Amino acid sequence: MKSIWNETEKREFDSLQGDVKTDVLIIGGGMCGILCAHMLQKAGVNCIVAEADRICAGVTNGTTAKITFQHGLIFHKIIKKYGLEAARLYYESQKKACKLLTELASAVDNDFDVCNSIVYFINNRDVIEKELEALCKIGCSAQFCQKTELPFTVAGAIKIENQATFHPLKFAYDVAKNLKIFEKTKILELRPHVALTNNGKILAKKIIVATHFPFINKHGGYFLKMYQHRSYVLALDGIFNIKDMYVDAEDDGLSFRRYNDLLLLGGGSHRTGGQGGNWKELQDFAKKYYPDAQEVDRWATQDCMTLDFVPYIGQYSKTTPDLYVATGFNKWGMTSSMVSAMLLTDMICGKKSEYEEVYSPSRTIFHPQLAVNVFESIKGLLTPTVPRCPHMGCALKYNKAEHSWDCSCHGSRFEENGRLINNPATDDKAKIK
Repeated sequence: MKSIWNETEKREFDSLQGDVKTDVLIIGGGMCGILCAHMLQKAGVNCIVAEADRICAGVTNGTTAKITFQHGLIFHKIIKKYGLEAARLYYESQKKACKLLTELASAVDNDFDVCNSIVYFINNRDVIEKELEALCKIGCSAQFCQKTELPFTVAGAIKIENQATFHPLKFAYDVAKNLKIFEKTKILELRPHVALTNNGKILAKKIIVATHFPFINKHGGYFLKMYQHRSYVLALDGIFNIKDMYVDAEDDGLSFRRYNDLLLLGGGSHRTGGQGGNWKELQDFAKKYYPDAQEVDRWATQDCMTLDFVPYIGQYSKTTPDLYVATGFNKWGMTSSMVSAMLLTDMICGKKSEYEEVYSPSRTIFHPQLAVNVFESIKGLLTPTVPRCPHMGCALKYNKAEHSWDCSCHGSRFEENGRLINNPATDDKAKIK
């Protein structure tokens, strides 16, 4: 299902024909892969992007495209888990990413718009106060507010000024025009420094996996360290009183942002393969609070969620020195894509980054969410029904809202005829009966 962003004019890139060599191969042509290629090219590194479909045709196509370092109410959680210095480094890296992304986006025509970012809580003001205290400790300027543009009252909210929104595909295609990209080039097998594709091989000194969910199971344990989460968006016309962008601090809450004359209302979230409100929840909300609004479009998207709110960016595993990964953006893919580009460019160029440890994919996995992921995997494997997911054999569940078969273990999704929609599965092999 395509979003309003998909209406932009696109450029197609050739598929790979034969064998090529490069310094760095980037697997995945979404926002992350494109920004990694852009930053590497700026650093003088020869690189290639290989995309199995068309660039930005996947998760990037479904983003609500917020440029902000305010990723919910997470800073007091990071301080509690990892300490003040880790929270400060996370903030500084995301703030730097915001600045770089803003500079790039504001220089071209992509509907770039400066606004405030506001995270609200409907019931629990104590959490807002904890987060404000954490933000103060790491040097972030933020304001408490209770009056908002929202059509309901809140217990409290945190406002950060001078954040932004933009049109992600207009931006991505502008950045991509100067990059070496091969579309319709699927990676069939990875060997050390070699990627075998559907029509040739790519020899690379280093490889970055930027495929949303990493597809190599034998390294890194990402199938245990992450789960996937679906969320839904309605584009509504006839609502003119919201200028800033808003996010509910609750995982199953709503988000709001303006795009030209439209309000993008997000929510209805649930774990992939699970149950949630989907578009009906959003329609019910709009009917209650915006009865005169008209729905002009709808779509859904999928996000990789980590165990501890922080993405995995760096060496794919301790045993794969020339293989890198960028994943687990926890619904904040725009700035985390730029952090990935900054951090991986430094690592590939032999520079020590102060952010490596914060985002290290090899950091501890002992968090409560791990037990939930293990339980869901075991349940999916032991459920004696068909169809099964070709990724690791879990039972698929039918998603009535989207007419798809979804895996609650790791988030792969398939059309009703078995065609792959979302990874980590890599083939159209779901046997739908």
